[in-house]
Amino acid sequence: MRISLNIILTVIILCPAIDIYIWSALGRLRSQRHEIFRTGRICQIIITALAYLLVIIGFFLPHTGGSDATLTAKMWLFFAFATVYLSKALFVALDLIARIPSLFRHPRCNALTIAGIILSLCLFAGMWYGALVNRFRIQVREVEVPMKRLPNSFDGYRIVQISDLHTGTYGNDTTYISKLVDKINGLDADIVVFTGDIVNRNSEELAPHVSALSRMRARSGVYAILGNHDYGDYYSWPNPEAKKANMERLYELYGKMGWTLLLNSTEFLHNGADSLALIGVENIGDPPFHVYGSLEQAYPAGADGTAKILLSHNPAHWTNDISNGQNPNDIGLTLSGHTHAMQIELLGLSPAVFRYPTWGGMYSDSEGRNLYVNIGIGTVGIPMRLGATPEITILTLRRP
Repeated sequence: MRISLNIILTVIILCPAIDIYIWSALGRLRSQRHEIFRTGRICQIIITALAYLLVIIGFFLPHTGGSDATLTAKMWLFFAFATVYLSKALFVALDLIARIPSLFRHPRCNALTIAGIILSLCLFAGMWYGALVNRFRIQVREVEVPMKRLPNSFDGYRIVQISDLHTGTYGNDTTYISKLVDKINGLDADIVVFTGDIVNRNSEELAPHVSALSRMRARSGVYAILGNHDYGDYYSWPNPEAKKANMERLYELYGKMGWTLLLNSTEFLHNGADSLALIGVENIGDPPFHVYGSLEQAYPAGADGTAKILLSHNPAHWTNDISNGQNPNDIGLTLSGHTHAMQIELLGLSPAVFRYPTWGGMYSDSEGRNLYVNIGIGTVGIPMRLGATPEITILTLRRP
């Protein structure tokens, strides 16, 4: 887990300012409701002290190169701190708005202050619900996809897509991954595809989950690609040889699971006399993510009239290089992950839209090429899904 300068400055400057404001706001109750004033300030002291204790412990834990257990503890400490101060910040914002009428010698809007208290408590509860309950509530979404040049025998073909497992988040606890596999095995899939980020930092995170994931079944097999987290780029390796050994270990574990890993390569799916090209590229995306993939290497034949499905982890690849005829391969369907919907989605809206215009769901260009972005199964950075429930997608192919 990387701690940016912005986070440090926020803790040092903004959080104390929030506390000072709330302390002052509680002072308004001194004359009218003395008991509430005293109780409120006692609670404020206790909550603030505990929150700062959590973040101090988090800062003293190793920032890079630490054990997975250490980073998991660090993640939960900072998450707990964030639940307190984001909730406080929401109250402060609404209470400041409530004070605007007083600038014009009108009574302050106490209803907004009350709303601020209620909404801040709801945010606090919602974040913990997202961490303890919602991030395990797997949702199955069914989508019908019209696909250019789809052979007749593939009409009705069922693709199950999952993405972004981030198995390191679960340590040695295989309960959730086993539940996921059981659910997928009950979906009558022709093929299962995984669109990257099976670990957080290093390949050994996958080892406890190999047995469970090896049980995953589909008539035409399970196929996978790599995501930006799978290359060991977020781990402090002692030397290049260690990083290379980490990748070899990942390939070994994929072999034990029985999944076909597409490394800038193509597999042809057959149904009778018909075939469909399944292309898998290594990670191609937007900065600061490294580019490891090559579509030209994965499918050098170009525009040969074959129906094609592309697995590419980052949807920016489709936006920047494939949609609207930017690539001669004329790929009918691209399947991606990566965004997680920033693990926040409420009423169909997500802050991920400010980074990725194609952040979740189905998108089409003007020439009938489709992209589906799966918002993932796991979590990274913060152990929460506020909305944005873990997703299994069933994509049924249809002739236009």
